[in-house]
Amino acid sequence: MAYEKLVPEPTADTKPFWDALHEGKFRLQRCADCKKIRHYPRPVCDACYSMNAEWVEASGRGTVHSWTITHHAFHPGFKGDLPFTLLTVDLEEGVRMQAQARGIDEAELKLGLPVKVGFERVKDDLTLPVFRKG
Repeated sequence: MAYEKLVPEPTADTKPFWDALHEGKFRLQRCADCKKIRHYPRPVCDACYSMNAEWVEASGRGTVHSWTITHHAFHPGFKGDLPFTLLTVDLEEGVRMQAQARGIDEAELKLGLPVKVGFERVKDDLTLPVFRKG
């Protein structure tokens, strides 16, 4: 069966992030000049305005900052997943990231819950990040 959900379209700035996920690795973009970690990947550092970036291995660990439980599909491809939980996580590296929760019961959700990035291969050429208890 074909994968019918919306998928990210990597750009020159985001491709290293998606490639790393597909390899089972979690990498974040860092300014090559001032060393500030940034996420989402982008061409210009918001701290020093440098255009120089590098990619670094990241722990993938963080804590829940907030969450939402989705009961209405914004795209027909997601109807079968309802309800699903989208987490906003404060990563150890000092940035926030959003991804769906996996293996976390609604009753377990709380601010500060420790989580870790997991990898979910959804197509031959696409792996998405998810968050699991950790």
